[in-house]
Amino acid sequence: MKKILIVEDDKDIARLVRYNLEKAGFACEVAVSGEDAISALLKRPVDLVVLDIMMPGMDGLEVCRVVRQDDKLRHIPVILVTARGEEVDRIVGLELGADDYVVKPFSPRELVLRIKAVLRRGQPCEGEKDILAAGALVVDVPGHRVTVDGRAVELAPREFELLVLLFRRQGRVQTRETLLADIWDIHTEVSTRTVDTHIKRLREKLGTAGKLIETLVGVGYRFREEEDED
Repeated sequence: MKKILIVEDDKDIARLVRYNLEKAGFACEVAVSGEDAISALLKRPVDLVVLDIMMPGMDGLEVCRVVRQDDKLRHIPVILVTARGEEVDRIVGLELGADDYVVKPFSPRELVLRIKAVLRRGQPCEGEKDILAAGALVVDVPGHRVTVDGRAVELAPREFELLVLLFRRQGRVQTRETLLADIWDIHTEVSTRTVDTHIKRLREKLGTAGKLIETLVGVGYRFREEEDED
């Protein structure tokens, strides 16, 4: 049974979300503030966080930032929930590393479907390799494990998904628009550095293997088929 942490300061909304998620087969815990959420996450591991943005004190964006910067928490998927529907707010959340974004009011069924979709991401499709390897980089897709020269690399869910997608499309250029659509399901003309931000973090974490991801100025990114020799 997958465990979900619901972070919501409105008790009625928290109760409604919890009821529907438990009805869908999830085990749930509720935190009523950002501070309580971080404390709960450090004490008990969960499989996903449903996180309200608009909270007094430590808001959802700050919680998301802390989660993505903590080595013990960064692997946990985060779905942001807010009444603010402006596109710029959604993009800010995604740039911080959120995995999805739901705008209030939303149907409980929509939230359940989004949670299931996020939890499925990164799993191999039929016919696709489970283990991807290039030079010193090895990616265990079903195990959600990445190593470089045998050293474990901790990636956030979106970073892992981005790496797997680029790896599977080895040698083919991926535009920012393509990556936004395929990874974040964003189809927009609004300027955003979401892709660039995630690529930068991914390269930094991969260390020497980060050079496998090429930048084609003005076009996008491409995963090289082989590492260059030093």
